[in-house]
Amino acid sequence: MTPEPEQNAAAAAGAAPLAAGAKAGSKPPYGVPVWRTGKPDAFLAASVDVARAAVEGIAPAEQVGRHLAAKSEGDRLVTHLFESLVPGYGGWQWYAVLTRNSRSKSVTVDELGLLPSDDSILAPEWVPWAERVRPEDAQQEDTAETPSGEAAADDDDSEDLSAQDSPSADAAAEQAD
Repeated sequence: MTPEPEQNAAAAAGAAPLAAGAKAGSKPPYGVPVWRTGKPDAFLAASVDVARAAVEGIAPAEQVGRHLAAKSEGDRLVTHLFESLVPGYGGWQWYAVLTRNSRSKSVTVDELGLLPSDDSILAPEWVPWAERVRPEDAQQEDTAETPSGEAAADDDDSEDLSAQDSPSADAAAEQAD
């Protein structure tokens, strides 16, 4: 059997056709996930409850927020993203990767975890100290000064004792002369 004319043209060009938006010879950076564009599997995209239940299997339910997105990563492979409510992890997202066999209605959980988003990686914009100070901060300083004021009174008593010791030291020095 002879190849089709379109296949001959591609073979003559010596390269496979490029994906939309891809540059010739370009590769994504190592370690950066490539989100495939396209329509996600409708059955997997609708399986938000399965994805949420899987994430709640590794984290308390109060740390899993609202559903953010369902992204396609290939044929019958969808990643669900949920908002993270874990203290100290603002901007992070829980993820659950779901898959299924061809023509099957049984969903399988492939992977679960917590990912940083673009907002969580960058430090917040710098704010000058004078603008960062709040009225509550000044109140905390006032209460902190009260115990140290009592300590200062104790220090005055110790200075009085050392002053009493010093005349005897002066008298001993005069006797030596």
